[in-house]
Amino acid sequence: MPETYATVAEYRPLYALMDAIKALVPWTWMQETDIFGVQNPETDELGFVSPMGMAGEHYAVAVYRGAKGLYGFLGLSQQPPAQIVESLFQIPQFQASFENRELLEKVDRDRIKELGLKYRGQNAWPLLRSFHPGYYPWRLESAEARFLHYALEQVLEVAPRFKAQPTLLRPKGKNRYFVRTAERQGDRLVWQDTVQEVPPPVPTNLRLSMDPQLLAAVQQLPKARLTLEMDFSMMPTPIRERDQRPYFPYMLMVVDAQSGMILAGDLLHPDPSLEAMWGEIPLKIVQLCAGLRAIPAEIRARSPLLHQLLQTIQPELNFKLKQSNRLPALDSAQNEMTQFFRQ
Repeated sequence: MPETYATVAEYRPLYALMDAIKALVPWTWMQETDIFGVQNPETDELGFVSPMGMAGEHYAVAVYRGAKGLYGFLGLSQQPPAQIVESLFQIPQFQASFENRELLEKVDRDRIKELGLKYRGQNAWPLLRSFHPGYYPWRLESAEARFLHYALEQVLEVAPRFKAQPTLLRPKGKNRYFVRTAERQGDRLVWQDTVQEVPPPVPTNLRLSMDPQLLAAVQQLPKARLTLEMDFSMMPTPIRERDQRPYFPYMLMVVDAQSGMILAGDLLHPDPSLEAMWGEIPLKIVQLCAGLRAIPAEIRARSPLLHQLLQTIQPELNFKLKQSNRLPALDSAQNEMTQFFRQ
């Protein structure tokens, strides 16, 4: 579907709200985990607001979208350090941050100039971004700008109340959150406090792609004395096609554990979703076996997700499957690939 980006006029009130939030400095008394919800009065979608900046390094307001966004954020603390960046880009969210001028793109600086606004100094320039899972942070669509507007307005309302009443955002009960909701009365919105239960999202049932005839043919192939090391991870350099939202390609890399030879290095696109992309992986492995004209004796996978996906074809192909963080041949190949992409 074509995206309708917010106009310059739709950005004006967002910059005004950012100015007010910067003057309020809510991060001096609120931590990232001091979360409250805002229900979009247009769609009923929930956004969970988290102020950042108490550490004095990054000043921002994040709005995590829905239960997936909320629990994605809460789960970051459980991720190994190497996985945090990739996991962050898989969380649906808005980020309204204060940055140095050089971190803004030309379109941001031109918009600010057109509006007649002036900012100066470090951590002074508002940057407003939308995160779609698997995609590079990008400019806001019109509907997203309105949702973010509601959320930033409520920061100005809720943050001072929380300062005076620290228990405000601690409702009793499991998975219960303080949420601001609105009702339209005439030409204005009237906001009120509610407490809502927000359980973790139901795990997505992946639809796996498979070619039954190819799978049947591969099952007849001989077993090779071959151990494969595999990983599946996000590449650090985004790709942009025409005027589309830039995305992060994901690399499925397969290496011969003994020789170090790269047997596969497929770049996958998270379109139409991350889940659809993940569903392609079992077929990719079956195609690899067909190309090798053999079934490996053992596959070692680093990514827990990749290990889980390989389990769907393990009974049919009868290879030994192991999850391991120590994959020396793969590490060497990935380092070479990373250097190539950086160049």
